[in-house]
Amino acid sequence: MRKSTLVIVTAILILSAIPSESPAESIPTRVGQCVETRVVKVGTRLEDVAGSGTSIIFSNGISLVSYDTVPEAEVSKPGDKVKICLKSIPKDCPPNDDRGRVYTVTNLRTKKKFTLPDSQHQCGGA
Repeated sequence: MRKSTLVIVTAILILSAIPSESPAESIPTRVGQCVETRVVKVGTRLEDVAGSGTSIIFSNGISLVSYDTVPEAEVSKPGDKVKICLKSIPKDCPPNDDRGRVYTVTNLRTKKKFTLPDSQHQCGGA
């Protein structure tokens, strides 16, 4: 076996052994569907601007945001396991504009629950 082929095969074997969370498989797509994921980052809506609201990012790629400060979200810490459920999907959106999905999140460590949208604006908005 040539050295370059051996390197490629080794890389494939290593990568396939690393557990990964596939966003396509771990994002709820139907209203009422829930998945478990983890918190990656909790912050403010505008980076480093206190009082600008809340943002929270999850390991499955979902990020939620609010103009309001949401204490139930802000007590979350990176690594916390959460259950995230799709609560609503806006209707009559322009093609390729999927903003405005609303999720309910339950932090499994704190037992706190909150509901936030995935965008500051609904589909078709600003």
